[in-house]
Amino acid sequence: MSRRCDVTGAKPSFGNAVSHSHRRTRRRWNPNLQHHRYWLPSERRWVSLTLTARALRTVDRKGIEKVVAELRNRGVKV
Repeated sequence: MSRRCDVTGAKPSFGNAVSHSHRRTRRRWNPNLQHHRYWLPSERRWVSLTLTARALRTVDRKGIEKVVAELRNRGVKV
């Protein structure tokens, strides 16, 4: 399973962890992913999505029907 948001496409970013002695080692920043299940009234079924916290707010603002329609326009199977 990839650590990627279904709506925003957010994925881990990479950089350096810098210690007190200034040694650099590679590290990663993971997105705040949440697994959420939404009821899709038009299809009378549940839809499971992996979303970031920001995408959860987007779904609350736009509505699940509109978000699923946008995902399908991009070619994502929902």
